[in-house]
Parts: sequence; structure tokens; C-alpha cells
Amino acid sequence: MQYVWFIWSLIILALWAVIFFSKKGNRKEMLKMSLITMPFGLTEPLFVPEYWMPPSLFHLAERTGFDIESLIFSFAIGGIGTVLYNLIFKKGYIDMPHTERSHQRHKLHIYILFVPAIVFVIFSLFTTLNHIYCGIIAMFFGGLATLYCRPDLKGKIWVGGILFTILYFIYFGSILPFYPQYVELYWNLDNLTHILVLGIPIEELMFAFTFGMYWSGLYEHIYWRKLIQTEIIIPLKD
Repeated sequence: MQYVWFIWSLIILALWAVIFFSKKGNRKEMLKMSLITMPFGLTEPLFVPEYWMPPSLFHLAERTGFDIESLIFSFAIGGIGTVLYNLIFKKGYIDMPHTERSHQRHKLHIYILFVPAIVFVIFSLFTTLNHIYCGIIAMFFGGLATLYCRPDLKGKIWVGGILFTILYFIYFGSILPFYPQYVELYWNLDNLTHILVLGIPIEELMFAFTFGMYWSGLYEHIYWRKLIQTEIIIPLKD
């Protein structure tokens, strides 16, 4: 099972590549957000072995807590989480007018972007929660903070969370038929709820929902973009 995590990370990267090369209109957004997300893979020592201990390339996770796979995984989900909603509902972007940027709710724009980091640090330092729960709570509050600043993204934030959870469920489940004991062997279930959904730890699905919820609206929030319908409907002639 030494290469399962590596193979898993390549599967999600392959999906990223399919979307990137087949959907030209989303390339810039995907690449920007993937590069922003990728460094979060360096937080892996917070979760190893507290949350899990996967065998990794060159035994890096076992020896250092870091691994190459987490960087690949983070890169891929950052881009996918950003555009998944857009692809399904055929949405594009326009710049937010300066008249809207001056609205009172945007006065806290910069501070709201840091809400997840602040919440994560607070829960990590002042509670005994496993870091996976700190991350889930942080992203959930980040999504709510984005909703306050960008109520126009309400649909994308909530539906984006659901869509990414469905995708992640399929993705996670793709490896379990071949390695049915992988979760039992490498997740620290004694530190978690022990709740499995068709073999998938509930924490993974909670992560997927809150990540999809927060990340689906992050590009628009950072870069002052608005969603528009790109599908053109031509009325039928009589």
C-alpha cells in the first residue's frame, strides 16, 4: 500500500487536468486558485499522525510529517473546487462594478478573508479538538463570512459545498474497492467519531463540504468578480 496515497493524489490531479485542458474559459481561475491552495499541503504535519498516517513517497510522512502527495492533492482540489459549480451551471465572470465595491459590507473585505486562519488558530490553541475538526470549523466560518460580504454568492457557496462533497465521495470511494482496509489501517479512528459512510470517515465528508462551501466563492471574493450566465438562449421564431 506504499503508493496508494500517491496514486490517489494523481487521480484527482488527472481530473484537474481534464477540466483544465477541456474548459478553456476556466483555466486562469483554476491555475490561480490551485497555486494559492497548494501551500496548504505543507500543513500536513498538523494531521500526521493525529488524524492519519498514510504511507507516502520516500516514507516522508512517516519520517517528517510532510509528503509530496499533499501538495499534489491540495493543488488539484483548489482548482476543481473553484470552478465545479461554474461548469455545471454554466457560469462565467465579470468584474464587480466599483459602485458595488464601495458598499458598507465590503469595508471588512480584507479582514474577512483571514477569518478561516484566525478561527483555526483559536481552536487549535485553546481547545483539544483534533486539527481536522479545527479545519472544518474554520472553513465553515469562512464560508459564512464570505456570505456576509458577498450575499450574491449564496447559491454558489451552499450548492458548491454539496457538489464538492458528491465529487469527493466518488473520488474517495474509487480506491476503497481495491484497498478496503486502507481507512482502518491508516486513519487514527480512535481520535475521531468512528462514523463511516460506506467506508469513508464522516470527517472526510465534513471536510469536503466545508472546503467546497468556502473555496467555491473564494476566487470571486479575492478578485472582486461576479457570476454571470454564459449560456445564451435564443428564442424560437414563430
